[in-house]
Amino acid sequence: MIGKLKGIIDEIAEDHCVVDVGGVGYVAYCPARTLSSLEGEGTAVALYIETYVREDMIRLYGFRTQLEREWFRLLQNNVQGVGAKVALAVLSTLSTAELANAIALKDVAMVARAPGVGKKVAERIVTELKSKAPAYAGDATGTIGLKQELGENAAPAPVADAVSALANLGYSRDQAASAVSAAMKSAGEGADAGTLIRLGLKELAR
Repeated sequence: MIGKLKGIIDEIAEDHCVVDVGGVGYVAYCPARTLSSLEGEGTAVALYIETYVREDMIRLYGFRTQLEREWFRLLQNNVQGVGAKVALAVLSTLSTAELANAIALKDVAMVARAPGVGKKVAERIVTELKSKAPAYAGDATGTIGLKQELGENAAPAPVADAVSALANLGYSRDQAASAVSAAMKSAGEGADAGTLIRLGLKELAR
């Protein structure tokens, strides 16, 4: 089984790249985010590989980080109806931190942005991975903290709107979630979105 490829990029296509390792070209299917991060043909690359072996084919899936590969496995092994194609679509659309954020906030709409992922599949991803996401959160610590503030409940509309508004201002989803979490402590859980945004901006300005 191949766990990692380190070589020279020979080709970058729409859904895969070819990595030349000692004169042997390996085809690795990758998320769009991974392919867009490659520096171009003729440059060095290292990809973490998930190897699929079936009776009629052997297919390699490549990722820039081990965390991406773990999410690829997690999505398929724990969510009914999610195979390699859907998992790649999700990871092409969302970074691992954004995916952890969406699951923590039960943001079905964000997950459903991925091509081929309908509302029902997105709901299953959010529901079935809610207990596993913290272990795969990576940099998404702020949103995991906000999830803990909210308990097992979905984020109320004002909270979700405040996080989205701060993210639209250029802050990362994790920074926005951390700020809103702090705002909730001072304003209370019944605060409206405007109040949470205003207090959140004060937290971010510190």
